[in-house]
Amino acid sequence: MSTLFVVATPIGNLDDLTGRARFVLSTVPVVLAEDTRRTRILLQHIGANPTVISYHQHTVKQKRERLLEYLANGDVALVTDAGTPGISDPGGLFVAEAFARFGSTISITPIPGPSAMAAAASVCGFPMDSFLFLGYPPHKKGRKTFFDRVADSKDSVIFYEAPHRILKALVSLAERCPNRQLVICRELTKQFETIRRGAASEILAAAKEESPRGEYTVVVGPER
Repeated sequence: MSTLFVVATPIGNLDDLTGRARFVLSTVPVVLAEDTRRTRILLQHIGANPTVISYHQHTVKQKRERLLEYLANGDVALVTDAGTPGISDPGGLFVAEAFARFGSTISITPIPGPSAMAAAASVCGFPMDSFLFLGYPPHKKGRKTFFDRVADSKDSVIFYEAPHRILKALVSLAERCPNRQLVICRELTKQFETIRRGAASEILAAAKEESPRGEYTVVVGPER
């Protein structure tokens, strides 16, 4: 029986790779990677040399037969750019394809580890017994509805944002809920990691004085 290993990889610091993940990536014959360049850096770091096949949102269905053939013939590891596959990335699409094709004739095994969402939740200091995770805001259509949903949530909300859109996101939050507490995490686990907490209006004012760079994870605190 073949196994599809869904492997979490570091979100910045390569030393965060777990022992299980290192073992799997060092022993499987094939790794499916959203970004083959970044994955090869990780594999080189641990001295592994599997066949690396690219997949991303626009090619998972196009390459479906080829990707599933690898799994039919042996074990495969699935990784994303950084963090846990299936969370705001196309990894879940391939897992769904594997379930649909093979059902219980293969094993699908998570190898848990780093996640920007979980890392941000752990340091935000907000009640996180119940929270809403929304991934990335839409670029254009649906963006207003996205931030309306954030502002309307009584629970904490976590979302990701790219550096060239973070100011726009903070403006949307400051307009809708200026006094609501935020934690904004930049470059988690990397050399220039920053974590800032304050009201939405305060975070926006501070962000305007900086040059946005790196990936952002934003936690919006619960409605008081």
